[in-house]
Amino acid sequence: MRIAYFDCFSGIAGDMVVGALLDLGLELSYLEEELGKLAVAGFSLSVAKARRGKMTGSNFSVQVSEKAHQHERYTEIKMLIAESELAQPVKEMSLGIFARLADAEVKIHGCSLDEVVFHEVGAIDSIVDVVGTAIGVHKLGVDAVYCSEMPLGQGTISCIHGNLPSPAPATLEVLKGVPVYSTGRRVELVTPTGAAIVTSLARSFGPFPAMSIERVGYGAGDNDFADMPNLLRIILGQSSELYDRDGVLIMETNIDDMNPELYQGLMEALFSQGALDVSLSPLQMKKNRPGILLRILCPEQDKDKLAATIFYESTALGLRFYRANRVKLKRKEVVLTTRFGDIRAKAAVDPGGRLRVSPEYEDCRQLAESLELGVREVYAEALKLAMNYQECQD
Repeated sequence: MRIAYFDCFSGIAGDMVVGALLDLGLELSYLEEELGKLAVAGFSLSVAKARRGKMTGSNFSVQVSEKAHQHERYTEIKMLIAESELAQPVKEMSLGIFARLADAEVKIHGCSLDEVVFHEVGAIDSIVDVVGTAIGVHKLGVDAVYCSEMPLGQGTISCIHGNLPSPAPATLEVLKGVPVYSTGRRVELVTPTGAAIVTSLARSFGPFPAMSIERVGYGAGDNDFADMPNLLRIILGQSSELYDRDGVLIMETNIDDMNPELYQGLMEALFSQGALDVSLSPLQMKKNRPGILLRILCPEQDKDKLAATIFYESTALGLRFYRANRVKLKRKEVVLTTRFGDIRAKAAVDPGGRLRVSPEYEDCRQLAESLELGVREVYAEALKLAMNYQECQD
């Protein structure tokens, strides 16, 4: 599996990401060709080697004509990307990044998604940075992204809204749940666009993952710091870990006053809102009351909507949440073509190199209902094919 590690020792911005991807081997001509699939005119691209301290990197820049139309509304940008002829993975990555920025704007300004207006982030150069990042990650065949902890500056920054504290409010909103540290430097090190890119793409934040290094690329920021090379380093290579790794959020609450009949609806609502897992465990609580521990595993970005679902669908008055790192067997989804129809299955490789294939129960249940058969019969058929699938792979 090819992975990329974003080493943000001097921060991150959108142009630095694209510069590092170009430094890794993404061709500028290919980037221009792909960006031409967007209905955006009035800009040109350039890349040049730049020295930052004692090191060099690729400095990427976008030149925008004065007459170019600025796509500031989130709804307009979303439509611009969705209706383009870009590859589907590129669209999904780009839309995910802008959705994260839009969610931050909603929380900061108290508006709806349809009312979100980007200013600096909605400028053509920012659109190019976001979509260009997605194009580069896809072209370089990156299967998973990991990232270092985020270094933050302090002081103030100047923008269209006037002077704002550094980091910008949008940056901090996007970085919720991400490990950060202060550098004490009075400068903006992590921009909202840079923060949105890594939080959308990275599976986890921390030290270098186990990998076999293939290439290293450096993207140069516009400023030249006296005490630190203003560069973003992206390391590309093959994962040498036995397991996949990622980060999740664990949300939990204790409940002792809820009708047990309501838990099924609560669980279904949580799964429909993006929960990775939901569990109920019996508890003995204060005053010797029997209760339930509700625990949810979810992606960081789904925290708020899942919290809203819990408060709406249960009697909970508060929630605890904390981040956790996971290790998982490497897996993929396969399709088992049975005499009853297609059934999805998970295929995972265990530490001994043995393949394990497990049919999806829900597919078996739905297929059995549609054919008016017993679930057990359909599942047994799928399991037989799963065993044959393993033997064929061996």
